[in-house]
Amino acid sequence: MEELIDVLNEDGTKTGKIVTRKEVHEKGLWHRIVVIAIIDKEGHVLMQQRAKDKETNPGKWDVSVAGHVSAGQTSMEAAIREVEEEIGIHLKEKDLIYILTYQTERKVKDNFYANHIFDFYLVRTEVIDLAKIKIQKSEVEQVKLCDLEEVQGMLLNNLVVERKPVYETLIKYLK
Repeated sequence: MEELIDVLNEDGTKTGKIVTRKEVHEKGLWHRIVVIAIIDKEGHVLMQQRAKDKETNPGKWDVSVAGHVSAGQTSMEAAIREVEEEIGIHLKEKDLIYILTYQTERKVKDNFYANHIFDFYLVRTEVIDLAKIKIQKSEVEQVKLCDLEEVQGMLLNNLVVERKPVYETLIKYLK
């Protein structure tokens, strides 16, 4: 069954309408996405490479986890679910630090619009053990730990998903 999504107004409030993920993109309806960056005490960011067959940004690098907020879920609940699904790490609400909300409106291709309201969270942890990461193959190609210099290099070389507000904030945080 296809994921169901709450349709939002441009200001982020729920309209009361629920549609499939496919429909939300075909019609260019506003909806919420969570973005989570996991950082260890040494200042390394867990980065993921998106699966090569993803509809948007295939093979590009991204922060630790990102995904749609399902119908009926809060942003925080979706962040916890997405982290568990994509990389196998179980978080609690207290682990997530809300950083910011921003939105983008763009046409990706014919019949595919990305009208997103993003909630960005940070997770600080002592150590990130790559051996314990269980990636969801349909979403994630691979993961790696990156320091500030490597993240900046990935940005300069256009190797990451476009998330300017996220990366600007992340770089300030890592400095």
